[in-house]
Amino acid sequence: MVSKVKRLLIGRPMKSNELDHEKLSKVKALAVLSSDALSSVAYGTEQILIVLVAAGFTAIWYSLPIALAVLGLLAILILSYRQTIFAYPQGGGAYIVAKNNLGVPTGLLAGGSLLVDYILTVAVSASAGTDAITSAFPGLHGHTVLIAVTVIIILTILNLRGVTESASFIAVPVYLFVISIFVLIISGVIKYATGGAHAHVPEIGTAVSNVSLFLLLKAFSSGCSALTGVEAVSNAIPNFKAPAEKNAAKTLMAMGLILGIMFTGITVLAYWYGIVPDEKATVVSQITESTFGRGVLYFFIQGITAVILFLAANTAYSAFPLLACMFAKDKYMPHAFMVRGDRLGFSNGIIFLGVMSALLVAAFHGNTEGLIPLYAVGVFIPFTLSQLGMMVRWYKLKPAGWQSKFVVNTIGMLTTLTITLIFIITKFSSVWMAFIFLPIVMFVFYRIHGHYMNTADQLRICLDKDKPVIKGSTVVVPVAGVTRAVLHSLSYAKSLTDNVVAVYVGFDEEEIHRMEQKWEEWNPGVRLIVLRSRYRSILRPLLKFIDTVEWKTASTDHITILIPQFITKHWWQALLHNQTSFLIRSYLMNQKDVVVATVPYHLNK
Repeated sequence: MVSKVKRLLIGRPMKSNELDHEKLSKVKALAVLSSDALSSVAYGTEQILIVLVAAGFTAIWYSLPIALAVLGLLAILILSYRQTIFAYPQGGGAYIVAKNNLGVPTGLLAGGSLLVDYILTVAVSASAGTDAITSAFPGLHGHTVLIAVTVIIILTILNLRGVTESASFIAVPVYLFVISIFVLIISGVIKYATGGAHAHVPEIGTAVSNVSLFLLLKAFSSGCSALTGVEAVSNAIPNFKAPAEKNAAKTLMAMGLILGIMFTGITVLAYWYGIVPDEKATVVSQITESTFGRGVLYFFIQGITAVILFLAANTAYSAFPLLACMFAKDKYMPHAFMVRGDRLGFSNGIIFLGVMSALLVAAFHGNTEGLIPLYAVGVFIPFTLSQLGMMVRWYKLKPAGWQSKFVVNTIGMLTTLTITLIFIITKFSSVWMAFIFLPIVMFVFYRIHGHYMNTADQLRICLDKDKPVIKGSTVVVPVAGVTRAVLHSLSYAKSLTDNVVAVYVGFDEEEIHRMEQKWEEWNPGVRLIVLRSRYRSILRPLLKFIDTVEWKTASTDHITILIPQFITKHWWQALLHNQTSFLIRSYLMNQKDVVVATVPYHLNK
């Protein structure tokens, strides 16, 4: 049943040699890897206005110079990450750059920040998409968490089906969103130019005495949330078709151009229309209603905006598993993250990302505004460290024309460092958790790495000296009665050695007497050892007996505990039986240096 459901949801298993077919073209990669950055248009301007409106309606005109500054930062980041793509075509982005040029601890900080950021990306995207839906249908406000978690589950299943299939599904709504926003911007400009918009707009240059530098910096840092996701292309270069680095660079440039135009257009329209933030209607929702009214076009744009906000999470689903795989290869995350699933994706990373982001949405009750500051800090730390790492690389290697590249990365580093500091200073109450969580994440990385190193040291053998030791064999078979499962196990045990002993743990004298009598009557040719348990525990007496056998025979024999177990035909039937054999096996595997084996006996009905 489980296998049939898995095939229905995920599809048929793919051969390893089909991996090349899972590579992305520029058109599909733009949809998958840019969905996060492009979707931020839906809330980037809103984050600026939320801060500015605190100083009064006349402060809204400051959104224009702030948007211009955000665009300048976008240009710097695009140029910087384009250089990173060609310098590190194997992918990994900030993690690889920082680790190779600034040292392992810095690399772990950059990579750990990105991993956390990708979890936040999914949570923020799901929450923001839900906000877009509830703006159009206010009656759904009470179900935000359920809607967001349901979408995360759907996206997780979709990505488990493979990169190419998820890209084909996502490309259509992403490009529909881009077209819709361009149509909205053009229509809005035409309507304003022809006098169709009559909102009261504060004039540029209007003096606002109560707008402080602190407030402007806070608004600027909030607007920079529109830049999250820019680094995803450099992290996921291995997902591109050859030549991967050239295709990745072109995709990055296209993403930057589209994002810049859309962000500028939405910000200008919000200013012209005098839009102010509303808890029950997003900025894009208000602009669309002002431009087209509350008709078919309004609901179409709201619907496609909600879809793209949900699908923005797919950027994280593409980048998180690849980055987690790199961490696992370096032994800083569990090796399970290196395993490719049936559809050739890193399925464990996909599932982990889905579970963690769903828990985060539930913890924050789907509150997008509460997640975005933490989300932005998580990405600007890697931005800064990546730029600094590239500066060190250019200075050390000094390739032809390195000076201009060094200048670009220096400007990028200083700018992103400034933004990071602004975020920390202006939104400390929202981002303080990062200063607790990131050290914990790095501590976990080091603990995992230490475990793998210790395990390797203890498992390593000397090829010249360490040889297999030939010993005899003692087999202990725990039995619960005289059954076919026991018969099957004893038959197998006697095929290995003549030194076989059966062990029975009894709770009362009458029960023990019946067992001894029945065993003697059956006479299987194996000695029965009866252990009495005063506290109705099977494990304690059995462990004491195994300790005794070890003490007497460890130097001469290998000790094997052979556990009989009958297997029911249907899964639900297993719930009707005590899982004693499973408990014995689990405990012995974790506590004793003995061979533990199970001999299954399958029931027919």
